[in-house]
Amino acid sequence: MTTLRLLPLAVAALLAGCVASPALDIPAPVQESAVAAETPTPTPTPESVDPPAFDRTQYSIDSADSIWVVANKTRRLSPKKFVPSDLVTMDVPHTYDPTLRREAAKSYRTMLRAATRDGKSLVVQSAYRSYATQVSVYNGWVNQLGRHGADLQSARPGYSEHQIGLSVDIAAASRACTIQACFSDTPEGKWLTKHAWEYGWVLRYPKGKTNITGYKYEPWHWRYVGIPLAEQIHLIGAKETLEEFWELPAAPDYL
Repeated sequence: MTTLRLLPLAVAALLAGCVASPALDIPAPVQESAVAAETPTPTPTPESVDPPAFDRTQYSIDSADSIWVVANKTRRLSPKKFVPSDLVTMDVPHTYDPTLRREAAKSYRTMLRAATRDGKSLVVQSAYRSYATQVSVYNGWVNQLGRHGADLQSARPGYSEHQIGLSVDIAAASRACTIQACFSDTPEGKWLTKHAWEYGWVLRYPKGKTNITGYKYEPWHWRYVGIPLAEQIHLIGAKETLEEFWELPAAPDYL
């Protein structure tokens, strides 16, 4: 009787937690959601878009009014007294008339602002020259250096890049090394070497290329060809003259 009477009490105590029971691994409760979990939509990977291929036929290298025209000692301008139709005079620091073709002038002003922001002071030493002006300039060099020396320094009338309105001789406001090879060592010269291509300009007469261009090293003489072509020449590096890039015959002397 005693045992039977105690049995209900023991069961009650166990249910009330008063008697220790073996430890159990009880899983954590899981809250079921009334809404089905949304599967994340994968983010599409953007397709890479290749830049447009460089179009070597976009402009002529023969027409005097083309921004890609190549003028050298074997490639006279046609007509030889060519005058660009869109010349503009820039309001920029200069020594002589700061006139260029419209597109080149716009680019030069943009480049000038960038150089100024970087603490460099560019000055237009010389830009567009008419056929008649080039006659005077060339004859002046002949008087100083003789014909052979002049031909290394200055183009004969009708062969000059200055006549097409796309070339500019650049100096530093300090006047250090103006129209001298040491201009490349000035802060302005170094800045142009590093950045001019970004604005569509190339160094027309690089160092060690006299046998190709016909002119001595001129780190001050920059030629506007537009950003696409300037970028190509910058990337290739080895073919840094227009003659090499376009695979034209070398032009060390007049025919």
